[in-house]
Parts: sequence; C-alpha cells; structure tokens
Amino acid sequence: MFPDPVSRPRSAGNSWPHGPRQLVTTLTWLRLCAVAGQALTVAVVAGPLGMPVPAGPLLGGIILLGTFAMFAFWRLELRWRVSEAESVVHIAIDTIVLGYLLYLSGGATNPFVSLLVMPITLAATALPLRSVAIVATLAVAVYLALMRWHLPLPTQHAIGTPSGFRLHIIGMAISFAITAAMLGFFIARLARALRARQAEAEHERMRALRDEGILAIATQAASTAHELNTPLSTMSTLLAELAREHAADQALAADIELLRGQAARCRDILRELVKVGSNQLAGAPEATTIGAFAATALDSFRLLRPEIDVNRTLDPRLERHPIQVVPALRHALINLLNNAADASLANGFSVVELDIIENDDEFEMRIRDFGKGMAAGTQPTSGLRFETTKRDGLGLGLALAKATVERFGGSLAASAARDGGTEQHLRLPLSTLENGRHEH
Repeated sequence: MFPDPVSRPRSAGNSWPHGPRQLVTTLTWLRLCAVAGQALTVAVVAGPLGMPVPAGPLLGGIILLGTFAMFAFWRLELRWRVSEAESVVHIAIDTIVLGYLLYLSGGATNPFVSLLVMPITLAATALPLRSVAIVATLAVAVYLALMRWHLPLPTQHAIGTPSGFRLHIIGMAISFAITAAMLGFFIARLARALRARQAEAEHERMRALRDEGILAIATQAASTAHELNTPLSTMSTLLAELAREHAADQALAADIELLRGQAARCRDILRELVKVGSNQLAGAPEATTIGAFAATALDSFRLLRPEIDVNRTLDPRLERHPIQVVPALRHALINLLNNAADASLANGFSVVELDIIENDDEFEMRIRDFGKGMAAGTQPTSGLRFETTKRDGLGLGLALAKATVERFGGSLAASAARDGGTEQHLRLPLSTLENGRHEH
C-alpha cells in the first residue's frame, strides 16, 4: 500500500556497486522519500477515498521511520566507519517498519507487499552473500508473518465487486511500476559499473605490460652501459697514445682530438644514464623552480637539435615556483619536444612551441608542432604500447613520457592545433611537484 521512492541520484564520480557507507546513504535518501510517499498515501486513503484505515498507528510508524531517517543523516556526518553489520541493521529496520505498515493495511493481501523485495536488491548491490542471505531471510520471515497476522483492508470484503477489484488492480499496477523502475535503475547502474571496471582492468593490464617493457629496456640499458664502459676506456687510452705519437701531424691530431671528444661525450652519456637510473630507484627528487626546470630541459634539447627553434612562453607566476622533480620528468619533456621537432621538419618547418601555464592548480606544458596534424578520425595514442609512425622510430619516447607523467599523478593527451599541427598537453598537479611525492 505504501510505495518506496526512487533513489537520490549519485554523482558520476562514485563507483557502483558501492560499499556499506554508500549503501546507508542511499537507504537514508530512500527512507526520507518513502516517508513523504507513505504520508501522502495515508492522507489520500483516509481523506478522498474515505476508507476507515487506522490512520493514527500508520502515521506513528511513518513518524518513527522519519525520525530514524534524521538519525541516519546525523550518523553519516560522523567520520566513523560504516560497517557491514550496521548497514544490515539499517535494512532490517526499514524492512520491519514496512512490515508493520503492511500489517495495518492487509498484510500479504496488500498489493504493495512485493516491495519487500527491494531491501534484498539493495543489499545484493553492496554487501557480501552472507549479509544478503540475512536480509533475504528477514524479508521472507516478515512476508510469512504477514500471511498469518494482519489487519484486513476495509475493502477486502468487496474485492469481488467491480469497484473493489479495480482498486486492488490499480494498487498492483502501481506496485509493479515501482518495482520495475527500481530494479531497472539499480541493475542498469550495476551493469554500467561492471563495464567501467572491465575497461579499467584492461587499462591496468596494458599499463602493466608497458611498465614491464620499460623495465626490460631499463635493465638492458644498464647492462649495455656497463658493457660499453670498458671499450670506451680502451678507446680513450689508445686515442691518447695516438695523439702523443702523431702530435706533429696537425690534420691527424685534429681528427684524433675530435674522436677523443666524442668518446668523452659517450662516457658522459653513460654516466648520466646510470645517474638517472639511480635517482629513479632511490626516488630522490631534485629541488628547483619551474623556470629553471624548463630552461635546463631546453638547453639539453638545443644541444640535441640545434636546427630547431623553440618559441617558449612561461606564465610569470610560475617562473620562481619551487618544485621537486626527478630527472626522468626532464627527459619526458625532451622526448615530447623531440617528437614535435620531427613532425615539424617532416612538414618543412623548423620550429616548435612550448607554453607553460597554470591551469586549475595544475602545471601544464603544451608542446605544439607544425606538422601535418592528426588525420581525421584518428584517435590520439594512449602511450600504453610502444607505437610509432616514424620510419626510424622505436615508439619509446611517448610511452616513457606517459609512464613518467602518470607516476606523478598527471596526464598526457594530444589534440589537433587550431592552425594545423598537433598539441601535446602534459599536466601535473602542483601539489605533487611541490612535495616531490610520486608513485614508485
């Protein structure tokens, strides 16, 4: 006789199926709406319909339920953990009060008795099987009790008459509509959450595969650095001897000096590689400022690609903003600049743009190339696999950059630039950079 309400909408950011606290929150809003619906039903039945129902006891049960709803709202304001047992108690109270109201209005013959299924549905979306079994047992017990003990509806004697039967059918139709709406709502939410969880699991699987690949490359790089150190030392020793032996031959001495410089450069690169790996494993960040970080990265990039002009724009508020970063983040920026340089050169340009701005408490770097841009209908690469569109590329740069950014809780996304070309948006939380905290 007394319909339950539709639940209050939850924000998109909340997960479903939910835990005990979210279940109690949903029950509290359902309970509050049920109080309004039940009070309205009693008023209509006792008023316009003129049925001699026990309005006083019915309203007493509704007031009791409303009082419990207010208590539940107060309870949810506390920071105490909502346990599984507590959520079962909430469902039990709702079921018992609903049973009491049904007892006063026909018991199992009331067309709204099917609403006893709703507590089982809610419990199944959030609680383990043991708790669902307890709720189901209670609901069945209440139903069986209502079959034996109840106050008959005033119109039950006239159920065989056209007016009495029509009223009963209307009640059944309303009960069916409420049950169908609530079941459809909760099952649809559950299915959507399962699909989202499946997509998240697939994303994590691809991320794990990518991280395994990066780890394998890092291990191979460390091994290679160790193995190359010996031949480089031998080459440096031989070149020093050749320089002494052929000091009189200026042309040959110049070539030997060039080779010695290149060997020294290779040795410095290997040392930098070992240093980056050590810092990454130790998780030791470097204290600097955003302006100094960008300047150092651009200096390294200009040494690597002197043929490329970089138009840099830096928000003045970020120039002296202190941050703590690991060297891998600088290499991520250099990788993105290098990719942008390749795209621009392929389209006949020798310029890239770097904009550093503050956007909603985030430190954002926009790297724009002047290439051909993304083809229509092309989705930006996720960076989860080692993919490349360059003939001589290995597909590592973007994957490594994305992996590094994600360790700082940031994101990396691509979009088409307004006047052609592609923009890479690297976003990092300023709070994470200030504290130097990142995931290992």
